[in-house]
Amino acid sequence: MAFTRRAFGVVATSAAVGFAAAPSKPVGTAMIGTGHGHAASKARVLREMADTDFRGVCRPDERDPIRGDEFGRVTWLRLEQILDDTSIELVAVEGADAAWNLEYAWRCIRAGKHVHLDKPPGADFAGLRDLLAEAAKRQRLVQMGFQWRYHPGMEAIHEAARKGWLGEVYRFRASIDKPILADERRELAHYKGGMMFSEGCHLIDQATAVLGEPSKVASFLHHRSQLNDGLIDNALVVLEYPKAIAEISMAGFDPNGGQHRYVEVLGSNGVARVTPFAPLRLQVKLQQAAGPYAAGDQILEPPNPGGYPYRPDLQEMVNCIRHGAQPRFSAAHDLFTHRVLLEACGML
Repeated sequence: MAFTRRAFGVVATSAAVGFAAAPSKPVGTAMIGTGHGHAASKARVLREMADTDFRGVCRPDERDPIRGDEFGRVTWLRLEQILDDTSIELVAVEGADAAWNLEYAWRCIRAGKHVHLDKPPGADFAGLRDLLAEAAKRQRLVQMGFQWRYHPGMEAIHEAARKGWLGEVYRFRASIDKPILADERRELAHYKGGMMFSEGCHLIDQATAVLGEPSKVASFLHHRSQLNDGLIDNALVVLEYPKAIAEISMAGFDPNGGQHRYVEVLGSNGVARVTPFAPLRLQVKLQQAAGPYAAGDQILEPPNPGGYPYRPDLQEMVNCIRHGAQPRFSAAHDLFTHRVLLEACGML
C-alpha cells in the first residue's frame, strides 16, 4: 500500500480553545532547565522554527546537568528575564528532576505563560491537578511532553481504532527495552517506579489515548540487574477495561531494543502495529477492508520526514497560541493518564 497522509491520520486542527487568537507574529519562547534528555533537541527546534522567537535558556539550579552541544549556541537568561517579559509567551520546562519541573511550571503559569512540561510531570498528583486548574483559570495551556503523541504511525493506529476500522478493540500491547548505563540507572532509581515512571509513561499515554481511563491498574515491578541500585528495570503494567486489556512492558537490557519497540492494537477485524518507531514501519492486517486499508496484510514504510520528533508538539502549541487551534490532548486526559502512571508505579 502506498503511503499517504490520509493513511497515517494526519489531520490539522483549528477549533477555538477558549482564548482569543493573537496577531500572527512569531511566538516568544524560552526554556527553563537543561538536564532533561529531550531538552537540547527541543531547544534546537524552538530556535529553528520560523514562527517562534527563541530568546534563550535559564538554568536556575546549577546542579541541573547541561546535556547536548545545542546549549553552546543559546543565549543564557536569568529566571526573572523569562518570567517578567510579557513578550515571552511559551516556556519549555526541561529540568532533569520531575518535581523541580512541576515547581517551575507553576511559576510560569502564575507569570501568564503557556507551558510545555516535559515528562513525567512529577510525582505530586494533586500538584498537577491544581496546576492544570490554575492554567485553565488563567486561559493558559499546559502541554505534556510525552513522546510519540504526534508520531505518524501512532496517529494511524489511533485513527484505525477510533473509527472502527479494527473492529471492536480488545487488546493494546506495547513494549520498550533499551540498555540503561550505570549513570542513568542512578538517576532513574530516585523514582519508585524506575523505568516505568520515566520511560513507560510514554506507552501508558498511548494506551489511554486509545482506550481511555482504565477501571483497574495492576503492576509487576522488578529489579533484575546485578547492580545494587534498586532500579525498577523489568516491569509490566496491565490496565483493565470493561471489554479490553492493555499490557505495557519495560526493561533495561536489550542492546538492540530500539529495533524491537512496538505498539499494537488488536480488534475483532484485525491488528495495527508500529515497529520499529524509527525508521517507521506500520503493519495493518485486516479481515475485511476498512478505511484506507485493504483486506489482508499490508506494510507501510514511508520515507523518513527528517527533523526532530518534537516539532509537531511545539508547532501545535504555536498554532493554539496564535491561531486558536484545539489541543489534541485535553487536560482531563493528561490528568487521568498521570494518575494511571503513578498508580502503576506504586506512587499513589
